Amino acid sequence: MHTAKERYFMPKIELDRIDMNILKELQTDASITNADLAKRVGLSPSPCLTRVRAFRESGLIKRQVCLLEPKLLGLNLSVFIQVSLDNQSEGMLEIFQTAINTCKEVLECYLMTGDSDYFLRVIVADIDELRDFILNRLTTIKGVSNIRSSIALKQIKYETAIPIKL
Repeated sequence: MHTAKERYFMPKIELDRIDMNILKELQTDASITNADLAKRVGLSPSPCLTRVRAFRESGLIKRQVCLLEPKLLGLNLSVFIQVSLDNQSEGMLEIFQTAINTCKEVLECYLMTGDSDYFLRVIVADIDELRDFILNRLTTIKGVSNIRSSIALKQIKYETAIPIKL
C-alpha cells in the first residue's frame, strides 16, 4: 500500500518504444499470448515476458480484468452523482471513502475540486435500484449534505486504455 504522498508523487517510469508498444497491445487485449505479443512488438518471447513481468512488479500494470457488457447483465442505468459533505475534514473524508468502497454499484469515485466533494459513476438496473441506492446507502453515510444525480441517456465514448504516445 502506498502512502498518500507516494500515491500523488510516484516517479515516472522510463519506457522505450518497445515498452510502449507492449503496453498499447496489452491495453487492447490483455489475453494475448506472450508469443503473439512478442511477434507484434518485434521481440523474442523471453525478453517480452521479462518486460511484462517488470511492468507488473513495478506497479505499472495494476491488474488484468475482463470487461463485461452491463446491459446483458440487466444493468441498464448509468448515473453520475455529485456528493457534497458537511465539511472536508480528514475524518469526514475517510468516513465517506470507507463507506463508498462497500457499495458495489459504485464503479468509480473521485475526490473533486469545485462545487462538490465527490463525483461517482454508478451502474444499476433501473430507477428503483437508483432510488434505493441513493435513499438507503448514500444518504445514510455520515456527513453527506447534498446529492445531485444525472442519468446518462447514451454512452458516446468509453475507453479503458490510457493514451500512449509512440
